[in-house]
Amino acid sequence: MNRLLILGVAWLLPWLSLCAAEKPITLWPDGARGALGTSPKDIPTLTPYLPAKSSGAAMLLIPGGSYSGIYEGQAEPFALWLNEHGLTVFVLRYRLGSAGYRYPAQLQDAVEAMFQIRGNAEKWKIDSKRIGVMGFSAGGHLVSTLINRPEDGMILGSDRSVSPRPDLAILCYPVISMITKPHATSRKMLIGDSPDEKIVRQTSSELQVKPGLPPVFLWHTLEDKLVPVEHAQLYAAALHANGVPHELHLYQHGDHGTGLIGTEHPWFADLLFWLRGHGFVETRQK
Repeated sequence: MNRLLILGVAWLLPWLSLCAAEKPITLWPDGARGALGTSPKDIPTLTPYLPAKSSGAAMLLIPGGSYSGIYEGQAEPFALWLNEHGLTVFVLRYRLGSAGYRYPAQLQDAVEAMFQIRGNAEKWKIDSKRIGVMGFSAGGHLVSTLINRPEDGMILGSDRSVSPRPDLAILCYPVISMITKPHATSRKMLIGDSPDEKIVRQTSSELQVKPGLPPVFLWHTLEDKLVPVEHAQLYAAALHANGVPHELHLYQHGDHGTGLIGTEHPWFADLLFWLRGHGFVETRQK
């Protein structure tokens, strides 16, 4: 992974100076609901990245890390790559199971992030109807819960005039099921060692799909040894059964984490083609 990150940084250097992170925004200035302390691990943040030339679309970017950490290789490098294509990006650093947080704390952070992005669309000069979400691995699971069950992450008593559901979703080698070939660490960090059947089903995203969800792009590799490809296949099957527009891309080669910045993996071009079709990325002029 370190070699890939070095390659990624080298690949980004020509335009790093054109895009940069803004100061992180504290999602809950008065403390998150159910916070277990006041250290950085208890304070979720949202970091904006502004493009040199905006397409008007935006993306909430959710890194993975098995719900036990935040894998930074899926944060800023991808924010800058999306900036290059005109998207305003917001990187979410959410509360983790390793800090004692269980479902739906992580979803509460994602829902609040969407409220703040869409509610401040005019400030960020973005189209409130072109706000997507993109996540990797366990971050992909958080994306799936955000589009499936945003209501689980809504704080009772909060009065919001905008929807927390994104306009499209991108899931990269996602964790999906807590039942079928579950990823042990993600499951433990999200719902604990001995969850009841209700929460297991509630967090198995293939069981929570319903008609009317936003379009979804998901991809996986057949050789993934950490999160089996069946996760993406189960979710795609549920999307198909419920008439949700989606694309599933399965690539033969590559273990978990394949397709990071600098690898020239085909998923980059496939995703851009899909985003153009949904009006999130402008067509390049020849």
